Amino acid sequence: MTTSTEESLWARCFHPAPAAPVRLFCFPHAGGSASFYFPVSAQLSSVAEVFAIQYPGRQDRRKEAGVSDLATLADQVYDALRPLLKERPSTFFGHSMGATLAFEVARRFEADGGDLVRLFASGRRAPSRVRDEAVHRRSDDGIVEELKLLAGTNTALLGDEEILRMILPAIRSDYQAIETYRCPPDVTVRAPLTVLTGDRDPKTSLDEAEAWRGHTTGDFDLKVLPGGHFFVSSEAPAIIDLLRAHLAANG
Repeated sequence: MTTSTEESLWARCFHPAPAAPVRLFCFPHAGGSASFYFPVSAQLSSVAEVFAIQYPGRQDRRKEAGVSDLATLADQVYDALRPLLKERPSTFFGHSMGATLAFEVARRFEADGGDLVRLFASGRRAPSRVRDEAVHRRSDDGIVEELKLLAGTNTALLGDEEILRMILPAIRSDYQAIETYRCPPDVTVRAPLTVLTGDRDPKTSLDEAEAWRGHTTGDFDLKVLPGGHFFVSSEAPAIIDLLRAHLAANG
């Protein structure tokens, strides 16, 4: 398989596994980058070929403008992923903003005749659940404070603050994209859906997580894990085990 420039720009494969029968596509949180999923790729490369999505405006794409509209971002991601998705059975995993983006890309894939094996939506309330948030309108310091609040005591999640401030325009675009996103409650995907939520996540209540049930016509599963918004890091071993079992069963 020859990867096109457009595919490799958006989808990073840190541990190529051309013989793997299935693929896992990982969608980062607001302000996140593909490298966030490097450990996931390393640990799951024996059962799947893992791709991590790289949004514009960060790391080697830092000179590109961020995308402040989630529907536009989903269109761009799907256009890049389409050839990869058609080659092998695929599963999506998205955290926070990435969960909603994965849902929207799944909608586009299904509208194009594709079938996703499963969608894992982590750390995000259901697409139709809206809170009055405007982090994207804050000052740079205000956005950094929001990121620190969500990261809690694990400041390593933020990386180097100097670099963080360099990509603040992209982070602001991410927040604008997710905070202005709206989805009717009757919009669904066919894909089975597993929702992961932290029991102390200030951004997602149990009711808001449960509301994802209305957005799939397939099987639904809700798993509550200990932790705040970034339980995906503190509970990484449990999540890796969950994904490995799913991928192995569908390989």
